[in-house]
Amino acid sequence: MLHVNIFAPFFVVCALVAGAMASEVSPDVVKELAPTGRLRAAINYGNPVLAQKDPTTGEPRGVCVALARALARRLGTTVDFVTYETASKVFGALKDKAWDVAFLAVDPVRAKEISFTAPYVIIEGTYVVPADSPLHAIEDVDRAGVRIAVGRGSAFDLFLSRVLKHAQRVQTVTPAEAFDLFLQDRLEAAAGVKPALVAFAATHPGLRVIPGRFMAIEQAVATPMGRDAGARYLHVFVEEMKASGFVAKALAASGQAEVTVAPPGTSN
Repeated sequence: MLHVNIFAPFFVVCALVAGAMASEVSPDVVKELAPTGRLRAAINYGNPVLAQKDPTTGEPRGVCVALARALARRLGTTVDFVTYETASKVFGALKDKAWDVAFLAVDPVRAKEISFTAPYVIIEGTYVVPADSPLHAIEDVDRAGVRIAVGRGSAFDLFLSRVLKHAQRVQTVTPAEAFDLFLQDRLEAAAGVKPALVAFAATHPGLRVIPGRFMAIEQAVATPMGRDAGARYLHVFVEEMKASGFVAKALAASGQAEVTVAPPGTSN
């Protein structure tokens, strides 16, 4: 029987789609996105849908890693990955000018200091609860006495801080720690990205994921505010990556084929 590596064509597409000559990119864009001569890309391991640590090599992988490599090729430079445990730490490192591009969920708090592209991926935010919980729908969760474990500074934490009226957020440093706290302290719910919650519930038979979503988490490429030429280029780059199928193939290659690629964005 002939065995075919179904992911091999993806890497060919990577080279073809992302391998445009650096001469086609404005020097201003290169200067803004790689001011040190190398593209410093912030990678958030707190969102396992977008980034994972290779168990063998320890190197980052996932859709945002593929996008960062493709962008570096476009700019005619190499990429340095700056890894973080949480999105809040990525955002916090902004003040230290530690990265040039990041892969974060769009949020109005972050948008005060970061320029975002249109989203490249949309992920649902929802809750996991005990199987015998009286909470069955998203709207059931926001009631007095409900404690929700949530990773501090995550997109869903920021969102819930604005919309919850009665339920209490119980914050942890990382989203993974929120799952542990939820179990340890027998909290009423834990919030997170749906793929991670589904995987968590699958290994804990006494849990279930509430259907629906409390938010659509728009994951985008970001660069520090003030890099206007770079931000405009990133917007075009992301739209090309979505339209070419690059994003969908990168998701599939990292085991996230069920994640939704965002629709075309509007012009900046």
